[in-house]
Amino acid sequence: MALTPNSPNADNSMQALKQYGSYIVTAILLALAAYFGWTYWQNNHARVDTVAADHYADIQRLNEEVSLASQNPDLEAEAQEALVQSRTQMNEDIDALVSKHGDSVYAWQALMIKARQQVDNDEFSEASETLKKALAIDLGDAGLQAITRLRYATTLLAAGDADAALAQANNDMPSSFEASQQELLGDIYLAQGNKDSAIQSYNNAWELLRSRQETRAVLALKMESLGVMPEPIDEQASLIQESTLSEQPLVTDAAENATPEIAQ
Repeated sequence: MALTPNSPNADNSMQALKQYGSYIVTAILLALAAYFGWTYWQNNHARVDTVAADHYADIQRLNEEVSLASQNPDLEAEAQEALVQSRTQMNEDIDALVSKHGDSVYAWQALMIKARQQVDNDEFSEASETLKKALAIDLGDAGLQAITRLRYATTLLAAGDADAALAQANNDMPSSFEASQQELLGDIYLAQGNKDSAIQSYNNAWELLRSRQETRAVLALKMESLGVMPEPIDEQASLIQESTLSEQPLVTDAAENATPEIAQ
């Protein structure tokens, strides 16, 4: 039975969505960033700038320290001050790396780290500016550009600029990103008060996921909150199940399913 926007379940769904939705979207995009960043590095390792690499490694270590400390809600005053100083130092290091190696994948990765920290601190306008810089880096990789544009549009929406978010999200993207693009478009249309377009975009995203036998609980929650009950999707069998059924080596199944779509 379809839910109505005024039903108790719809209210609960919307409350859960507001609480967890942004974190799950961020997790998806970070997974994509890690996958395509690694792919780019593999394809361009001959041009690695070792100085930039060392600089980025220092930033990454500092980011891990900041992220770990930020997860502790009971930091004492001295530790909180140290955290602020570490975050400031990390941002200065990122700015220095971008200034010296602004056309490198390391600059892109560093800016993505900075934007993540800003989003975690609800600094959405600042994160938008950071991602705008990342988007301007031409790495010749459509996947990295799509990741950046999706995150840029997401932060613009969070900052309250739905029109600018829509302009970014409407850009052409590789097919492996179309489901995420349609879901984001649904979020934007909903923020603009265009319920019909939001439902259409969510349905588009769901059908794209169906073609890949992939499901997203948060997307289903969004659809249910608008009174739409998505048809269940039968997910792909696990690699172990596939190997048992086909009596083929597991490495064969893994190779056949190792596509960018899995990372999305």
